[in-house]
Amino acid sequence: MTPSRKKQKISDSPTVRLSMGVENYLLSIFQLGEQNRRVTLTELSDQLKRLPEGEGLGTSLPSVGAMVRRMARESLVEITMDKEVLLTLRGRCVAESMVRRHRLAERMVVDLLGLELHKSHVEAHRLEHAISQDLEKKIIDRLGNPTTCPFGHPIPGSGYVQPKNLMALSTVPEGSEVVVRSVPEDDEMLLEFLVNNALIPGESIAIKETASYRGVITLLCMGEDVVVGYEVATRIWVTDSGQ
Repeated sequence: MTPSRKKQKISDSPTVRLSMGVENYLLSIFQLGEQNRRVTLTELSDQLKRLPEGEGLGTSLPSVGAMVRRMARESLVEITMDKEVLLTLRGRCVAESMVRRHRLAERMVVDLLGLELHKSHVEAHRLEHAISQDLEKKIIDRLGNPTTCPFGHPIPGSGYVQPKNLMALSTVPEGSEVVVRSVPEDDEMLLEFLVNNALIPGESIAIKETASYRGVITLLCMGEDVVVGYEVATRIWVTDSGQ
């Protein structure tokens, strides 16, 4: 999503922290942009509903609309004539800091503390708001400057380089062999299913059957058949196995 080019004063540095609610909105808007989805109030409401219940956010359209208008007054977002929500330069700066802390927190609880992968997204939401700049630097150093979270999503500011020929699993022809690069992280039950079936970043899989008439794809993961729906497959990104 391209930020507004309007001239503005970027008065917030990453050390100036906003409310947890605003930070969660910025995180959600940023994630929708990563998925190349148009950010409307309806899309944003649906994305916010994927956050852990403990975040305590109102997700009704009136609540979302009121928060977005507040964020517009604070120069964090712009609302276009056709009702699209765009991050301003200031908003993008704060959003990237938020996303970086979240994904570093996921790395920390998995790589350093040994937490189960499918639980790390929820734990990161509990930690992300409390990570200071100093602690962020310590985590980066201790982890060796990781470029992705455990689910394969890029950490802003890490020097991440997107793999060539990245494609959605839903577009891969039957009979192909691919390597998983990223998976959706915002559904703990889905994550547990993916982890239990070795459908996680770094694993090689084969597309055994594409049954669009049934809305499912059958994969071969670690020698076992695994069936996923097309909607899930659109959110799993892969590359050719030879890459």
